Amino acid sequence: MKVSIIGGGGLVGSCAAFALQCGGIAKEIALLDVNEELAVGQALDLQHGSPSVADQVIAGGGYEHIPTSDVICITAGLRRKPDESRLDLINRNTDLFVQILRDVRAAGPKPSAIVLVVSNPVDILTYVAAQHLGLPSDQVIGLGTQLDTIRFCSLIAEQLKTPPTQTKALILGEHGESMVPIWSSAAIAGLPLDKYPGWTPALANQLFTRTRGSGAEVIKRKGGAGFAVGVAIRDVIDAIALDQNRLLPVSSVQAGCYGIRDVALSVPTVVGCSGVVDRVEIELWPKEMQGMRASGAALRKTLDVVMKRIG
Repeated sequence: MKVSIIGGGGLVGSCAAFALQCGGIAKEIALLDVNEELAVGQALDLQHGSPSVADQVIAGGGYEHIPTSDVICITAGLRRKPDESRLDLINRNTDLFVQILRDVRAAGPKPSAIVLVVSNPVDILTYVAAQHLGLPSDQVIGLGTQLDTIRFCSLIAEQLKTPPTQTKALILGEHGESMVPIWSSAAIAGLPLDKYPGWTPALANQLFTRTRGSGAEVIKRKGGAGFAVGVAIRDVIDAIALDQNRLLPVSSVQAGCYGIRDVALSVPTVVGCSGVVDRVEIELWPKEMQGMRASGAALRKTLDVVMKRIG
């Protein structure tokens, strides 16, 4: 399994590469960046640690890696400002992203290649990628709310002093302001969250509000998110590499799940070596269902503007 990370010289791309190196699943990791010297430097730094981690090939460079890549992960993009929503990024990031897609397509990716979009606003750009790459849409996945979901679980676990790995809760919908917390299936070690000692509706609201603002909080404190994003990327790529058929809250172009069509957002998605294997409509509370459809409508409104602009 070869993974190429476009934007591999930056914070998110290099953290993803490090997470993949520590996971030891990918056989080859290539870091691509407009600043090729930076990409080569990051690859060299990772390579130096390989004797203590895993037997992998790690290289820096450019689009010459695309034709031999099984997974193409796009992290390149302009950073979000602390007071800027992910959707506000669209006018600044779309032109750059479309040029990356043109370069990927010109390089000649494998017909079986899976493209993982991380650049923000991820749901909008996942839809754009599915329209412009010439690959089957189920081979184009956005990181979506996988990052929000692990942030959510981490904050619940911190508050209740529970093991993070046994704390299960989902965020679905948009990776942004209209994200939807799925309290109906939240649990700790199999115990429904609303039955857990110390749990209250007020605490639920507090934790979700902090989750939704977590990206901005990290940007304000350290300039940009990296480590958790890298882990979230590794989660998705490992599911592809190992053909796990793992259920993940990732973004893809919808064709009827929860009544949502022609927009990319996150639903419970079975991820394997072919990309999106299936989508699962877990039972939602009516309020959660309303939130999902509102999220789709908000994204569709933005997509209409974007698709007119880029054609």
